[in-house]
Amino acid sequence: MTPRQRKTLVLVALLVVVAGLSFERQRERAARQLLLDELRPVALTNCVFERLGSRADGGYLACANLIDGAQSIYSYGIEGRDDWGCEVAKRLKTPAHEYDCFDTREPSCAGGELVFHAECVGASPQTIDGRPFDSVERQLVKNGDAGKRLMVKMDVEGAEYESLLAMSDAQLGQIEQLVIELHRVNGPEALALVRRLKQSFWVADLHFNNFSCDSRPEFLSSLSPFPALAYEVLFVNKRLATADPARKVTLPTMARPS
Repeated sequence: MTPRQRKTLVLVALLVVVAGLSFERQRERAARQLLLDELRPVALTNCVFERLGSRADGGYLACANLIDGAQSIYSYGIEGRDDWGCEVAKRLKTPAHEYDCFDTREPSCAGGELVFHAECVGASPQTIDGRPFDSVERQLVKNGDAGKRLMVKMDVEGAEYESLLAMSDAQLGQIEQLVIELHRVNGPEALALVRRLKQSFWVADLHFNNFSCDSRPEFLSSLSPFPALAYEVLFVNKRLATADPARKVTLPTMARPS
């Protein structure tokens, strides 16, 4: 083989590798676009949006006029404070069950009752690095809340996928409103979870987490068409809210302040 032939073979091999990488990037972007399309909020005719909790981190949007039917409150991932759980507990006059096994500081709540559990949520009971985890189903049973209607907030840095996908349809149906921070835009778990939840819930709001934004071109390219790695979604049970298919809701194109 001549030197020229060797150079030609090397060039062809490089072109094949580049083409393969380009195809894989296109495939991943198409998958992210599919997820973003599934997350498009619908217009609800009977929802009055209100931010519950703090004005910044620790506050989450909800249909405030639709919370009164909830009988118990679950707040997953709190890091020593729980403005959301405290406010919902005061409004519903019922305890908020809080779960966090990484930060075991117990929050306080003037005028509301909080029940702290130094435990994390997962798909099944297990201990990881000395920290206890348990499923939502078992936690509901232990608290005497099996069958009750729930308000749920979940911000657990990726554990939301296995935790919620492990719940039965009946258990998911107990949730009146679910506000959740999702932490992935790649991989099949996010799409599977969103599609599963949409069987029982409307996507009422999508909020890109501005704190997680990164202006580096290579980082933004790995997320496109998402503008951020983390994003909050409000799911409202279909038996509570009514959607107006004639009204279109525009997807946010950039993060808004938390």
